[in-house]
Amino acid sequence: MTGDAIAQKFSRMKTTFPNVTRRSFLKSATTIAAMSSLPAWFVAEAEEQKKSSQPADSEKLRFGLVGCGGQGTGDAKNAQNFGRVVAVCDVDESHLANAKKTFAGAEGYSDFRKLVERKDIDAVICGTVDHWHAIVSMAAMKAGKDVYCEKPLTLTIDEGKRVLEMQRKTGRVLQTGTQQRSSQRFRLAVDAIRNGRIGKLQRAEVWLPAGLREGPFQTAPVPAGFNFDFWMGQTPKVEYVLERTHRKFRYWWEYSGGTMTDWGAHHNDIVLWALDMDSSGPVSVEGKQLVEMIPGGYTAASEYDVTYTYANGFVHRCRSTKDSAWNGAVVNPNGQLNGIKFIGTDGWIWVSREALDASKKEILADKLPDNAPRVYASNNHMGNFVECVKSRKAPICSAETGHRSATIAHLGTTAIRLGRKLNWDPVKEQYVNDSEATKFIAREMRKPYDYDMI
Repeated sequence: MTGDAIAQKFSRMKTTFPNVTRRSFLKSATTIAAMSSLPAWFVAEAEEQKKSSQPADSEKLRFGLVGCGGQGTGDAKNAQNFGRVVAVCDVDESHLANAKKTFAGAEGYSDFRKLVERKDIDAVICGTVDHWHAIVSMAAMKAGKDVYCEKPLTLTIDEGKRVLEMQRKTGRVLQTGTQQRSSQRFRLAVDAIRNGRIGKLQRAEVWLPAGLREGPFQTAPVPAGFNFDFWMGQTPKVEYVLERTHRKFRYWWEYSGGTMTDWGAHHNDIVLWALDMDSSGPVSVEGKQLVEMIPGGYTAASEYDVTYTYANGFVHRCRSTKDSAWNGAVVNPNGQLNGIKFIGTDGWIWVSREALDASKKEILADKLPDNAPRVYASNNHMGNFVECVKSRKAPICSAETGHRSATIAHLGTTAIRLGRKLNWDPVKEQYVNDSEATKFIAREMRKPYDYDMI
């Protein structure tokens, strides 16, 4: 059970048992460990960390939300635990109207530039579709705002370089919404790996959900109140198709990269964390599409197989779960196919949002020594962002972390699209002697929705 799930359970208990306090609910690390499948020693540590990292209640922040769909609204609701949402923005009038109801008193905008120029906003939450993440985040930072941006941070590798440059130039705090790094389950897995609990790390096997394979789709009139041209932004202008927009945008190469950039931005990010490579990456990637997409339908590969190789020989394979070679395969004792299996010379660790397991009980159950090196500890992703806005320290998923994690996804989608091996220089951030692959590093941007907006 995740920290959020435990909080929800506490909330339900308060409804049934009004006299229960959070302190009484959390006082037993053993009880929480049993609920969450985490060892009691680790839960106890996490509870102590929470006590020392709570932002001061007297310092409430004022947030602006850009992109009022489900994910953006969810992020903004979390932010209201630490402040107040005073402005909301969306190019869809129905989304904007719902957001204004959800965040009472918030002023509404249809152009994000009007929102970020407000002097009374401390931080901007970017919950837009992927192809708007970079421009909105850069504009907000240039305007003096700190930014919480949903993942993947960028649409292209070039965008990532530009976002990182803007963050360094302005000194603003940017938190990427790869919230698994604020999960106790993933943190314990990485701590155990980095402390040699499974010996020398040799490879990682990542399984992601397969994407949608549907179509062909029909064009239709643009719905009233929806600025589809602004929504398309930098991407090529096309006729309106319902399935291109809102939640299903991610299944089109034009706007995203399928589940490789959706779920891959989470699980492959954890691989980089375990390798301590937040500022680096692989030296080669080889990929292929496993099924042909339907003409006139979604374009992003729904099923794929990608292998990354690192300079030290470590191999990182990422596959969709509908790969026929693995259908029904039991890759861990729980039979789950959406997660990460880390394999070392002395055992393995399986971690997902639902489970944490190991080849031997003591790998996780035995307490790490007090002097053991530990990774950055965050128990609440939005809380960590707020804490860093106040302290001016780097958040757990900084601009560079978000850029490198997105780069892993972009390398994968390029290899899938080209169907072959690509050599990559993670220092220069360029393909090695490959002009065809290099064309994918940046995309032509449709005016006026380009960097001139910033």
